[in-house]
Amino acid sequence: MTRTVKIAAAAYPFDWLRDFDAYRAKITRWVGDAADCDLLVFPEYGAMELASLGGPEVAGDLEASLHEVARHEAARDALHAALAAQHGLHILAASAPCFDGPRPVNRAVLFGPGGRIGHQDKQVMTRFEREDWDVVGAPGLRVFDTPVGRLGVLICYDSEFPLLGRALAEAGVEVMLVPSCTDTVAGFNRVRIGAMARALESQCVVVQAPTVGDVDWNPAIDENRGAAAIYAPADGLWPESGVVAEGAMDVPGWVKANVDLDRVAESRRDGRVLPFAHWPESAAVRVVE
Repeated sequence: MTRTVKIAAAAYPFDWLRDFDAYRAKITRWVGDAADCDLLVFPEYGAMELASLGGPEVAGDLEASLHEVARHEAARDALHAALAAQHGLHILAASAPCFDGPRPVNRAVLFGPGGRIGHQDKQVMTRFEREDWDVVGAPGLRVFDTPVGRLGVLICYDSEFPLLGRALAEAGVEVMLVPSCTDTVAGFNRVRIGAMARALESQCVVVQAPTVGDVDWNPAIDENRGAAAIYAPADGLWPESGVVAEGAMDVPGWVKANVDLDRVAESRRDGRVLPFAHWPESAAVRVVE
């Protein structure tokens, strides 16, 4: 017996929405298109298209757009919970600003057939988030035990920090979800390289779901570059490239793949190399002068 999970990673474009019903129709269509899968991953800040519901002036203002998107949190959660229940699958919804305090965090929420499972907030903020947007980090990584594996989330920039991935791996995470939002090819590649490195050193599956396309009505999401992909360690049990599946650059849609989660444990136990097991040896090294 194997634990095979079908995963879908979204390359997600933004739309100007006339009302919440338009958003509901869009997300319903996207989930329906991947209803043959067990786990769906939407991108970082994909929910920012809800800023359009405030009209052009609100949508075009960095601060006002944060509050407008956050205003729809309850309705957005209810929609994803209903779709996860309807199709019997798990969904990492697109992340969004959430005001638990005076400044917002960047929060991604996980849903299953039984409802809302929990959330993960971004740990390390980019320069734009810190200096222009004043979105703040909320330290603390969560692990989600689900029927589709033991999951962890590293939101975009977080995937570029090995110690965050290592903490999740040591907690037994089998699949790391990396929703991303990058405005240059270089930015996309930084996250891509980080995601692939986390798969290599943790000997696990990593799923990257980016935003794609241009937006002329909000300065935070004006340009979006990327390709959805599912990565694994480049080891004997996985593709030699470390790429299980990937889409074309900047092309909207789902990238899907079947993943045998038992291979994660087998890789960590008996891979051709054992970086997960040998990590402590690297952590103990000191520079000799």
